[in-house]
Parts: sequence; structure tokens; C-alpha cells
Amino acid sequence: MGKIVITLEQYREEHGISKYKIIKNCGVSATQLNSYCKNQITRVDLPVLARICDYLQCGIDNILEYIPDELEIEKDYDREIE
Repeated sequence: MGKIVITLEQYREEHGISKYKIIKNCGVSATQLNSYCKNQITRVDLPVLARICDYLQCGIDNILEYIPDELEIEKDYDREIE
């Protein structure tokens, strides 16, 4: 099974946005934001993600990434060969 990776920290750094600004403008705690930035979230709070996207003026695909499982990729490759 693939996995979802939170890329908020990379996006934040690339765009020079401080964590403090996100905390103040999105109504999230420092602990909560740090968990998102460190990709340590197991249950995503959709309203929080919506507020972050609104503030950053970005799409969800800018701060989340789906990484397929290598075994699934190999299975798809094998199907194409057949």
C-alpha cells in the first residue's frame, strides 16, 4: 500500500514562510503545526489543511504527496509487459 507524505515543511521553506505566521493566521497550535511539518500526523484534520491552503494560497497537492508502494509499481509494470 502506498502512503501520503506531508510536504508542508518543504513548501514553507521554499516560499520563505515562517511557522509563526502560519500559526497566527491559521489558528493552529505550534505543536500541531510541528507535527504536520515533521510528517508525524496519522489523522489529518481537513479544516486545518483547508485553512493552511487558504493562507498559503496553494492547492492540497502542494503540501501533500502520494507515494505509491514499490510493489504496486512493479505489479503495474508487469501488467504492461504482458
